[in-house]
Amino acid sequence: MLQAKKNSIIKLASLKAFLWIALAAGVASCSAEYTPKPKGYNRIDLPSQTYRQLQEEHPYTFEISEHAKVRPDSSGIAQPHWINIIYPSLGANVQLTYKDLSDGNDKMLNNLVEDARKLTSKHQIKAYAIEETEIKTPAGDVAAVFELEGEVPSQFQFYVTDSTEHFLRGALYFRTATQNDSLAPVIEFVKKDIVHLLNTLKWKNK
Repeated sequence: MLQAKKNSIIKLASLKAFLWIALAAGVASCSAEYTPKPKGYNRIDLPSQTYRQLQEEHPYTFEISEHAKVRPDSSGIAQPHWINIIYPSLGANVQLTYKDLSDGNDKMLNNLVEDARKLTSKHQIKAYAIEETEIKTPAGDVAAVFELEGEVPSQFQFYVTDSTEHFLRGALYFRTATQNDSLAPVIEFVKKDIVHLLNTLKWKNK
């Protein structure tokens, strides 16, 4: 009888010790600092950068990515020779608008250049940097490119003109809510395609 009572006391003491150890472990785990997992972004597989000649009939021609599709601008304000260069696998769209200068004058060209700058400056609220660079294309045309940094809907814009007959403006957009930091490789990919467009641009009447 005495032995049974002794064994019962030992079991009770062991149970209490176990409970204290479990409680201590629980308190320690609760007081440990929580470290959230870093955000992960979807992997973006970029295609090869190969090109083909623009086939559609317009006053201009250039080389575009073999992975892009050309669609006419279907918006309510669209004018002749306004097109979209769409990258279905990347969710990117380069919108091109064209103006014929042959019936205009220097004031018309100045207005188009000013409008292009105004459209770019509309993104200043969200952009923390806008860099403008003026260049001359291999064909001798004057072009200006605008690189925008920040959470802006358009990260790259440009215009190019021969100053007498043709004016072409473009803007890069993405049809996705993904943050620009994670889109950086795709943005750089399409920017290279746009530079290639400018370097291969030719007007049809020349």
